[in-house]
Amino acid sequence: MTLNWKRIWLGALAGGVVWGLWSVVTNFVVLVRQYQAAQGAGTMLAQPRYFFFPPAWPLTLFVLSFILAWIYAGVRATFGKGPKTAVFVGFVLGFAFGFPLNFSLAAWAPFPRIIPLWWMLEMWVGAVLATLVAGWIYRD
Repeated sequence: MTLNWKRIWLGALAGGVVWGLWSVVTNFVVLVRQYQAAQGAGTMLAQPRYFFFPPAWPLTLFVLSFILAWIYAGVRATFGKGPKTAVFVGFVLGFAFGFPLNFSLAAWAPFPRIIPLWWMLEMWVGAVLATLVAGWIYRD
């Protein structure tokens, strides 16, 4: 089977944009007050340890979107094309991207559990959305 790499890249780009928008909603709308409270309590840093984190995070989401688009394109022959397969791929990999680390943060980090819950949702829901968009764009 030959993959359409142009469509994979286009799907990854579009999926990354959608995931980036979801990330903005998660971090700058939903969690902004929790961040301020945690920073005020001294349980979260006010500035990132790495100065390059702000541009690196969207880049990370684009790389993950590429992985999702590539895997979706590869499994279409086995699972069938369409939104059902895209949701399946996004759901499974979104779980792998988001659940384990955020579950441990919820158990051990000193800031409120609502923060890692939403970080998990940022990854899990974002992965599903990105894969749906990539799947919608992909053509053999």
